[in-house]
Amino acid sequence: MTFIVVTILASCLSAMAVHGRRRSWPPGLPATRPRLVAVGGTYEGSHGHPSDAYVIQERLIAAAAGVGGAELSQSAAALALGAVVAARPQHPGRREEDLTDCAQVAHHAVRTAAMSTPAMSGLASTLDLIILDPGERPCLRYAHVGDGAIWHCAKGAEPRLLTTAHPAGDGSPPHAAGPASGPGPQAGTVPQVAVPQVGTVPLRPGDRVVIVTDGVIQALGLPRLTALVAAGASPAVCLDRLYDEMAAVEPKDDATVIIADFVTV
Repeated sequence: MTFIVVTILASCLSAMAVHGRRRSWPPGLPATRPRLVAVGGTYEGSHGHPSDAYVIQERLIAAAAGVGGAELSQSAAALALGAVVAARPQHPGRREEDLTDCAQVAHHAVRTAAMSTPAMSGLASTLDLIILDPGERPCLRYAHVGDGAIWHCAKGAEPRLLTTAHPAGDGSPPHAAGPASGPGPQAGTVPQVAVPQVGTVPLRPGDRVVIVTDGVIQALGLPRLTALVAAGASPAVCLDRLYDEMAAVEPKDDATVIIADFVTV
């Protein structure tokens, strides 16, 4: 009797194994999925005027630093990021060139708010955006306007700065219309939006991508940041180290850091 039961049980297990191989992966069980594992945070500046905002999704990560006065800076950043999220640039089938359109959408959102509200006439915002394109050959698309920065840290290689700063007045960030003060465009004119820097880099498991706003760069400097962005076994450990160093210098402006590792499990 025992032999018969064991034989029947073995037959059932064998049938289940064959059945499992032939059917799709059962729902609810772990499956391989390329994604960005990210952490982020904003070290609040000592002057007490919030200016930064950021968003982290599965395949879209972006940061913005607003300009426009103590009460308006963060509004500008939020407007830019809200427009980016609504544009859904991570949608399958998009191209690198589409990120230029996305930056223009962010510019339009900030500009519209500025033109409709006189109190917001000085609004502007930087924008740093990365998109994960999963697939047979995963890659990272990025767009950059302003004075933030994006690094790509290939596993086992030195960190590579992907972006070049465009400070206000020299290829300014996504701008708003409004009266100008001092040398520059005529009062009441609309500054032309900067052409965003866009690019694509291949990704391999273990690669890291780091986004910072200008407050981090001002606090620590590019050489020190380049040395720190690849440090740490995980994004959380790396973020802790950056926070420790910023705590030692107390940044005046908001300083936002986002660290993402590319994984496929």
